[in-house]
Amino acid sequence: MAPPELMEDLVGEILLRLPPDEPEHLFRAALVCKPWLRILTNPEFGRRYRSFHGAPPLLGLLHRLTALQGDPVPRFASTTSMPDFPHPSSGGRRTRPLDCRHGRVLVHMLREKIMSYLVWDPVTGDRHAVPKPTIHWLIHNAGVFCAADGCDHLDCHGGPFRVVFMATDDHDLLVKVSVFSSETGVWSTPVSLGDSCECYVRHMEDAIQRDRYHLPYVQPTRAAVIRDEIYFTLRWGHAIVKYDGGNNCLSMIDPPPHNAYGISLMVMDDSSLGFVCIEGCSLHLWSRKVNSKGSAEWVQCQVIDLKTVIPVIDPGQVPSVVGSAEGVGAIFISTDAGLFTIELKSGRWRKLDEPGVYFSVLPYMSFYTPDRCRLLSLANMN
Repeated sequence: MAPPELMEDLVGEILLRLPPDEPEHLFRAALVCKPWLRILTNPEFGRRYRSFHGAPPLLGLLHRLTALQGDPVPRFASTTSMPDFPHPSSGGRRTRPLDCRHGRVLVHMLREKIMSYLVWDPVTGDRHAVPKPTIHWLIHNAGVFCAADGCDHLDCHGGPFRVVFMATDDHDLLVKVSVFSSETGVWSTPVSLGDSCECYVRHMEDAIQRDRYHLPYVQPTRAAVIRDEIYFTLRWGHAIVKYDGGNNCLSMIDPPPHNAYGISLMVMDDSSLGFVCIEGCSLHLWSRKVNSKGSAEWVQCQVIDLKTVIPVIDPGQVPSVVGSAEGVGAIFISTDAGLFTIELKSGRWRKLDEPGVYFSVLPYMSFYTPDRCRLLSLANMN
């Protein structure tokens, strides 16, 4: 018979291979016996588990709508067999989710006098209030991300974070950005996209002369974050605005040629900026690559015919892309048959939710291991 230490090592190796996108298996295993509970609640197992599987799995979804569409139902929809995480909208508060990233959810707390935004960790339950920025906005967007030096973003629970707030200022009609740091507790001085961008200024002048509908308001779709750079889109032709955190400046990027109403930015496997849209019944994926001359250009890297991939009820209804999940190569697509995810590499699809109004799907990605569910307290009791 193998010694107990060897048996525990073998069990640990087996448990290490349980899939992270179905955390119920880990939780059930933790309740089998005390030795398994001890293995699974050991912090070293958690570190090995995250390193073994790499990118955090998709645990659930929130979504946001446009101002005209109103507020979505305050619900964290689990994509696993685990129950939904409690949504921070108790007490009749109106809330609007803005972003999910690095284990955190950014929520706009509507009509709150002191706490304008909430950074919430569904796994640990931690909540951090963020005050209102100084920009006078009509339409805005924001992103949250981990600010810990050298973090691999496999276990972003606790630690410093930043919130990047971008809006079209309602007073001077300039696109502006301000950054909140959890370490300082204050917002930075706003920087503007103005005189440094000739095409932006020219379009603003033309739009003001025509009507305000054509103003390049910030689109309330999920941003893409690549290292110290965060990318948003404008309603004007889906032009892309890049905020460079290292240099604290804004610039504009023309999108790839397309003829689509709904688009989504994403982070590609090689950490380049991706642009995805649907034209007709085909999904088009572009990546911004650096060419041999050292300049960046859009390269079309994939076209997927959706007619035989994603279910639809009415063939006349065009599917729409409503988001993506970095690290797992998944695109979210809404049709009259429901909300679906499609894996770019394999082409496999899965239904996530019933038909509804989806404008920007916010994927919550994080490892959910038993120690995060306070099973350590059970281990100590036993």
